[in-house]
Amino acid sequence: MGTKQVRLEEDVYARIKDEKRDEESFSDAIDRLTSDWSLAQWAQKYETDPEQSASHRKLLDELDEIDKEAANEIVEQVE
Repeated sequence: MGTKQVRLEEDVYARIKDEKRDEESFSDAIDRLTSDWSLAQWAQKYETDPEQSASHRKLLDELDEIDKEAANEIVEQVE
């Protein structure tokens, strides 16, 4: 795939840099930030597959539990 050079105003560059994830290139970050993908589209895709939907729900519940435990640890450290 080819490349192109693009001029950005400093404030635009700074905003992209702030949003860029550590493992992303600037190209990847711009692609992600300008994507037409939406959460609603993602949900529509998985609502028709109950097995995959249940798998995702389980994963989200596990992540919520991890977040709660991490938050409780921080509260305990502050008290």
